[in-house]
Amino acid sequence: MLNRRRLLAALATLAVAGTGGLRALAAEKRRLPWRNWSGSQHCLPEQRVAPASVADLQELLASSTGVVRPVGAGHSFSPLVPTDGTLVSLSRLGGVSAVDADSLQATIGGGTRLGDIGQPLQDAGQALLNMPDIDEQTLAGCIATATHGTGIDLGCMSSFVTGLQLVDARGQVVDCDADNNPELFQAARVSLGSLGLITQVRLQNTQPYRLRREAIWMELEEILANAELLAASHRNFEFYYVPFSGWGFTDTHDITDEPIGATDREDPNEGVMSLKSVRDWMESAPALRRFALGTYARFLDREVTVANSWSNYASERNVRFNEMEYHLPRESGLQALREVISTLESSHHEVFFPLEVRFVKADDIWLSPFQGRDSVSIAVHRYFEEDYQPYFTALEPIFRKYGGRPHWGKLNTLTAADFRELYPHWDDFAEIRRQMDPGGRFLNPYLSRLFAAAAG
Repeated sequence: MLNRRRLLAALATLAVAGTGGLRALAAEKRRLPWRNWSGSQHCLPEQRVAPASVADLQELLASSTGVVRPVGAGHSFSPLVPTDGTLVSLSRLGGVSAVDADSLQATIGGGTRLGDIGQPLQDAGQALLNMPDIDEQTLAGCIATATHGTGIDLGCMSSFVTGLQLVDARGQVVDCDADNNPELFQAARVSLGSLGLITQVRLQNTQPYRLRREAIWMELEEILANAELLAASHRNFEFYYVPFSGWGFTDTHDITDEPIGATDREDPNEGVMSLKSVRDWMESAPALRRFALGTYARFLDREVTVANSWSNYASERNVRFNEMEYHLPRESGLQALREVISTLESSHHEVFFPLEVRFVKADDIWLSPFQGRDSVSIAVHRYFEEDYQPYFTALEPIFRKYGGRPHWGKLNTLTAADFRELYPHWDDFAEIRRQMDPGGRFLNPYLSRLFAAAAG
C-alpha cells in the first residue's frame, strides 16, 4: 500500500504541476532500465520513446544521432535489443489499418501484439494462416526474427508477408514487396531490426477457421515412431517430451466445423511448477523420478479444445525461462533429438522443463533459418532463476553437428563466420544492410559483431 500511495502522490504532483512538471521531469533525463521477459538481457538506454505516428518516428531518426534499437514485448532471449542509445517502441503504431477482401490480405501496424490481431481480422473476414504458441510478441518482432508456429505445409510468420513499410536510418519511409525493391524485401522479411523500423506489414491471410486441438500423452518411443506420420496427417503437429519420464504428449490442430467447446484442461503453468517440485524432491534419484512421472503420465486424459484459430494456437506462459532453439534439416531432426535427450538425461538431472519439437516448411528468405529446407525445430528451456549455460553449452554442439540454425530470438553462441557458412545469402543481406544504414545506427554491440564489416 505504501508504494501505491507514493505512486499516487507522484502522479498528483505531476497533475498539479501540469506541463511544467512534465518538462522538469524530462529535463532530468532520468534513464529507465529495460529487461527482457526472462531478465537475462538488460540495458540502461539514454532514452526510451514510443512515437505516436510514423511522422514522429521519422523526425526522431532524422533529428537524432546514436544507436537506435526497436523493442517489442521483450520475448527474445538473444541480445538483439540492449543498447545505451535509444530504444523505440512501436506499440502506438498498431492495429489493422486496411483489409483486401479479394486477396485476403491485410495491412497491420508493426507494433501490434499478435494477441490483438485475431479478433479484428475475424471481424473483417480473415484469419492468420498460422501462429506461434505465444501471442505476446509484436508483429514486427516476429517478422524480424522469423518466429514460427508448426506444420509441415506452413512456413514461419515472415513467409506470409507480402509487403513491408520501414523507416530507415535517415528518417525516410521505404516500401518494399516482391515487385517494388525486391532485394530489400528479401532482406527485410527477416532483418533482426537492422535495416530500419518496420511500421507496417502486409500479410497474406485466409478465411476465418475453427481448429480442433487435441493433446494425447504417449510414451516417447511411440511418439518418435509416429512423428512423421502425425506431422503428415494433421494441419499443425508438435510434441513435447518431459525429461526423466519416458513420456511426452502430442499436440495437433485440424480445421473443423465442430461447435466451440473444451474438455477439462491441465494448467500448463501449474504443470511446469509441478515438474520443478518433482525435480527438487528426486533430482538425486533419476530412476525413482522416471517411475513417478511415467506412472502419473499414464493416467492423464487426452484434452480436446475447439475454438477460433487465433485463440487455439496460443498458450499462456506465466512461468519464465531462458530458451535455446535450433532448426535442423527435417531428415535429421529426430536423430538429433535422441542425442539431445541422451545428453540431458545422462548429465543434467537439474533440468525439468519439457522439450518442444515443431515442424516448419522451407522458404526462400535470405536470413530465415528455414531458407531452402524443411525443418524440425527443437527448443530447450531452463527456469529463469537457474543457470542455463551448462545445459545449453552441452546441447549446442549436437545442434551444430546436424547443421542446425538457431532461432534469431533465442540464445546461441554463433559468430558472423558461423552464420556466413549457414546462410548462402549472408553477404547479400550485409550489403543491403550497409546501403540502408551506412552509419550503423541500428547496430547494437551484438549486431555490430555480426555486421560491423559492412557498417561503413
